[in-house]
Amino acid sequence: MRTAPTILHLDMDAFFASAEQASKPSLRGKAVVVGGLGPRGVVSTASYEARVFGVNSAMPMAQARRRAPNAAYLVPRFALYKEVSEQVMGLLRALSPLVEPLSLDEAFVDLEAGGTAWDERSARLAGVKLRADIRAVTGLTGSVGLAASKMLAKIASEQAKPDGLVLIDPGTERELLGPMSVRTLPGVGPATGDHLRRAGITTVEEIAEAGEDELVRLLGKAHGHALFAMALARDDRPVVSDRETKSVSVEDTYDVDIHDRVRVGLEVARLADRCVRRLRGAGLSGRTIVLKVRRYDFSTLTRSETLRGPTDDPGVVQEAAARLLEGVDTTGGVRLLGVGVSGLADYTQEDLFAQAQAQAHAEAVAAAEPSAQEQAEAEPDGPAGGKEPAAERRWSAGHDVRHAEFGHGWVQGSGLGRVTVRFETPYSEPGRVRTFRTDDPRLEPADPLPLVERRPEGPGRTPADVEPGASGAGAPDAEPTAPAVSSAGGQGAGDQVSSGTGDQVSSGTGDQVSSDPASRPKSRSGGGGGAATSSP
Repeated sequence: MRTAPTILHLDMDAFFASAEQASKPSLRGKAVVVGGLGPRGVVSTASYEARVFGVNSAMPMAQARRRAPNAAYLVPRFALYKEVSEQVMGLLRALSPLVEPLSLDEAFVDLEAGGTAWDERSARLAGVKLRADIRAVTGLTGSVGLAASKMLAKIASEQAKPDGLVLIDPGTERELLGPMSVRTLPGVGPATGDHLRRAGITTVEEIAEAGEDELVRLLGKAHGHALFAMALARDDRPVVSDRETKSVSVEDTYDVDIHDRVRVGLEVARLADRCVRRLRGAGLSGRTIVLKVRRYDFSTLTRSETLRGPTDDPGVVQEAAARLLEGVDTTGGVRLLGVGVSGLADYTQEDLFAQAQAQAHAEAVAAAEPSAQEQAEAEPDGPAGGKEPAAERRWSAGHDVRHAEFGHGWVQGSGLGRVTVRFETPYSEPGRVRTFRTDDPRLEPADPLPLVERRPEGPGRTPADVEPGASGAGAPDAEPTAPAVSSAGGQGAGDQVSSGTGDQVSSGTGDQVSSDPASRPKSRSGGGGGAATSSP
């Protein structure tokens, strides 16, 4: 086990909510909740201001609304979050080739492998510079933990929240861990924690005092040995770069239980098609098809079928999912459906028989359906003798729009044929609110704007465009190695993605984004929190 604190853990502060605050000047310093807004939606991330009211990640959205009725409730913008995540991961890869992303907003870095750090001072300087670079490139803040192991680095980053840096000095690990709750250690969830509590073990120090044999008796051989080692601050797990994707899955939660068996089958087919699109987008195929069904009483059933070889054929996946559905009782209603593919490979072994069946079915359907010309001749003016009305456009709260007259804005809310828009950008003052008809032709969806304004670089820039680095007042080792850019408020811990509809890839990494923080322009995204660099 290494002795220098060269393992870095980065956790972006309340990532989704902070990105929304940085993007929307009118929400800075206010309670913001991001997640699914339907009756069965779940909180993905709550800003620091919303957590004051007891709103936390994974909480039912209905409960969050009761606790913070005046907060801004927004639908996630995953395209924006992924873009910012790729920028952050690029900064991490500039530090070391060994970067282990855990999610869009969290990663481990082996600084020693990149020659970036070899002792306490160099590790601290690397962490200080990283936090400043993240501010400059994204306008957001992240908390950094530095230690000699992954477990301790993650604990340090939790202590650093929000917007700070904590380095655990070698030799102080046991003293630091002793009074902490057993839930602090990886692998100790609610069930294991309750089991230990019933045995009179509530702190990490009590785990060490109980002894390895007692832990093995309580928890089993594998878990008992591992937990005892962690209680003694032993963690030899390496930082693993580019973790292998183990599965690809999609799922939907429905606002109203589905009772119609035919509708359930159609939803499963649609989910299977979405899953295959994600599979192909990742250049993968898989052998095992998984169906997930959560029924009206919250009981969850999982069924799987393993094929003869890996496939990315939508017809094959749909047929397998349909066969799995036949063995599931959906009486009483279904609240969630999901389809996944595991046993992944980067090649495909074609199922010719299934392909032939799918092709024959498609040809039969095409032959039975009238052509577009035949339909036009039969119903020249639509089914009711007039033109079919266009479907009403849906406007999701928090998503970007552009108006032909008023420019860029975001949706505050919609309903009853009206949509309310606040016109502002990440670089403007809080904007004005206007209301339009949902079918207003001058209003259209727009792409998110960068959180940091990209100004031209060169002789024309003024000193006001860049602020000197400020990695933390009162930090003796903090040196101004890069500019610090003010960030939006709303930091906190625990970002989770759960928004009613869920597309999931079990792991992934961002593309490297080269950056030169010293030449990045200043963001006008509002006042940032004071960065604190400290040791416990």
